[in-house]
Amino acid sequence: MEFKNKVIEIVKKIPRGKVATYKEVAILCGRPKAYRAAGNILNKNFWQNGPKIPCHRVIKSNGEVGDYALGKKKKEELLKKEKIVIKKHFIDLKLLT
Repeated sequence: MEFKNKVIEIVKKIPRGKVATYKEVAILCGRPKAYRAAGNILNKNFWQNGPKIPCHRVIKSNGEVGDYALGKKKKEELLKKEKIVIKKHFIDLKLLT
């Protein structure tokens, strides 16, 4: 399976109320250094296929919410609806383990 499809399949499996980092997604795809590529794939996929993939559940490794095709504010709204606690655009990753 090509990298793009692996990224999409992994992100589809992130359950409501959970997040993964771009780096974790890249690692699960077998390409640990391709976290930026994973982010680019998710952005392009959003504009091609609409919000069918829960890419709002993918965040930066430092806990920062990060960018989103519809804007950071919208991403934070979606995550808060899923009971993810966000403080100053960051998620405490220790609380999620």
